[in-house]
Amino acid sequence: MTHRFKLSNLYLFLVFAVLYAPILFLIVFSFSQGDSMSHFHGFTFSHYLALLNDTRLIIIVLQTLLIALLSSLIATIIGTLGALGINQTSRPITRNSILSLNNILIVSPDVIIGASFLIFFTALKIPLGFTTVLLSHIAFSIPIVVLMVLPKLRELGTSMVSAASDLGASNGQILSKIILPYITPGILSGFFMALTYSLDDFAVTFFVTGNGFSTLSVEIYSRARQGISLEINALSGILFLFALVLVVGYYFLNQYQQNRRLKRANREEDIL
Repeated sequence: MTHRFKLSNLYLFLVFAVLYAPILFLIVFSFSQGDSMSHFHGFTFSHYLALLNDTRLIIIVLQTLLIALLSSLIATIIGTLGALGINQTSRPITRNSILSLNNILIVSPDVIIGASFLIFFTALKIPLGFTTVLLSHIAFSIPIVVLMVLPKLRELGTSMVSAASDLGASNGQILSKIILPYITPGILSGFFMALTYSLDDFAVTFFVTGNGFSTLSVEIYSRARQGISLEINALSGILFLFALVLVVGYYFLNQYQQNRRLKRANREEDIL
């Protein structure tokens, strides 16, 4: 057992090393005084200062955050309503068909999705830019939210809802007092997953973005084609720190929600 445990730890260490070594490599060289990643030439913050003085890149970062926040918020609302509708569907064939349609955007290659959106917006003569990127991000984020919220709805079951209905609660009260508080962890998970996917997306955004508007992933790709810039390393370090803060924040928020539910359950037991 000890030998097997050590092997599993070694395997886990190797997996994390492969995943995080390139990121740490970028971050370390963001503090290098040189202009390449061949050798470390001494510690400096000059690349971070250059990043702060790059007005175009800062605007693109703000555009990317705006797209991510708006698309995640809208997708979370639509996805939560969709999950509620799917959960209320009584016929298994209909429910499975809707779920299959919902999952198409998740299992389909990003290149196919991006090309489809491009053809769709071109056919409708919608100018490529902020609107098309926002609509595309909302579209591929909705299935993610549905998949995050639906399991929480299934855990809730029907007994608590039926009991509240028998006690005279209205549909609005059942939704606001029972269903939404219970599925809040799933809603938050869907929001953060949609936010992450939006910030990370390149392929779909590359197809639907237009002249005068760009997101961070597309801009980094364009600059990388022109040559290595350690300013991009500095930006990567800041984004990694931002993602780390999001993950830690979500963890503590999830723990807070679980503690609240546990305390509520303990109070109900004491009352009974």
